[in-house]
Amino acid sequence: MSATETIEVIENRTYAEIAVGDSAVLVRTLRPEDIQMFAIMSGDFNPTHVDPEYARSSQFREVVAHGMWGGALISNVLGTQFPGPGTVYFDQTLHFSRQVRIGDTITVTVACQRKFDHNHHVVFACNCVNQDGEQVIHGTAEVLAPTEKIRRPKASLPEFRLSATKKERYEHVLAMTQGLSPIAMAVVHPCDTESLRGAILARDAGLILPTLVGPEDKIRLLAEQLTLDLTGCRILNVPHSHAAAESAVALAREGEVAALMKGSLHTDELMAEVVDKATGLRTDRRISHVFMMDVPTYPRPLLITDAAVNVQPTLEDKVDIVQNAIDLAHMLHIAEPKVAILAAVEMVTPTMQATLDAAALCKMADRDQIRGGILDGPLAFDNAISEFAARTKGIRSAVAGRADILLVPDIESGNMLAKQLEYLADALSAGIVLGARVPIVLTSRADSAESRTASTAIAVAVAHAKRKKP
Repeated sequence: MSATETIEVIENRTYAEIAVGDSAVLVRTLRPEDIQMFAIMSGDFNPTHVDPEYARSSQFREVVAHGMWGGALISNVLGTQFPGPGTVYFDQTLHFSRQVRIGDTITVTVACQRKFDHNHHVVFACNCVNQDGEQVIHGTAEVLAPTEKIRRPKASLPEFRLSATKKERYEHVLAMTQGLSPIAMAVVHPCDTESLRGAILARDAGLILPTLVGPEDKIRLLAEQLTLDLTGCRILNVPHSHAAAESAVALAREGEVAALMKGSLHTDELMAEVVDKATGLRTDRRISHVFMMDVPTYPRPLLITDAAVNVQPTLEDKVDIVQNAIDLAHMLHIAEPKVAILAAVEMVTPTMQATLDAAALCKMADRDQIRGGILDGPLAFDNAISEFAARTKGIRSAVAGRADILLVPDIESGNMLAKQLEYLADALSAGIVLGARVPIVLTSRADSAESRTASTAIAVAVAHAKRKKP
């Protein structure tokens, strides 16, 4: 260890070193994660503390802390500062005179009040005040003070990370449609549990006015088995999945619906109708798919494209794929999205086509052939999402470590990346097909109803953005 290095230490004050009137102070600001962590540790899920909606609707104006949170701060002072290591709690009496709310800064003062030589007990006066000087907790604590000096390096604790639950992240995605009216959507062959539930959840969330396209008897029987209310759902009776795809695309082409949602049929069956040159929903833009991933360990939404439609896209294809993703980012209020063009390496390598495409795409963006975003590549995945990795490799970039969009080389790498994030990193996944006349919710058969509804929220945002275009 060099002379300039220091190790943070923890040191106690023995019974003999403590004098009546001596004190120690700790200052902490209450954060939402403090309440969540305490609830997890204690098992106390009183809605006054952990449910913002309940707290706002009850006598409390904000979420308030457990009284024991203040007690924990007092224990912190006694156990780590004064007297410190070796202290044993014997008794505590605390009075909670005012609520502690999220954002309050609490100053804890612990002062020696009495000493007992016969057993080395010390009584401390404990007082906690908020940022306005108002007393929130007061009382006493009696401890057995240490008699031996202890000075040692402070223990390293494992990192503890709290993230929003999947339900909270799901609700955050739905919130992007706040203030938007529901859109007419054709749900194509909703003949399994999750596809029909997804349509009904989206209806109940005020996102869509659904037209269920498929065998009516089968849809109604499934709804009855699942006790789902089909009120407000139009049913277009067709005999099978192929006819459902054809009829739903016709509804979109004729302007009767503003979006499509895939149900329990194969992707190829639906997309064959969508891309049909004579009767489909083609535009001048190549059709592509974008996953929006809410990853707990990443600080912003992550768009991944294309992991579902284009198998081995050419450079020309990638121009449209990138532009579709940038346009979606704008619709999601990301003003200047940062696009990382992924490859296995960061250097342009003639034998790796993905790196050559990346270099060309960046230059095309410089020439305004791709608009609205900042592009950089080739970038390996770690450099795209980690500023530390990028710095370590000496990469100077406005995109590296801060990517909003990941352009993958092909469908295999994109599909594996998206599913790894969903199943190993607990990401919330939502997906949308762009480049057609209407947005298309293209889900996997394994997707839950909630995931389908989150994708529907994106489709609603896209449909409304299209209406605003001149």
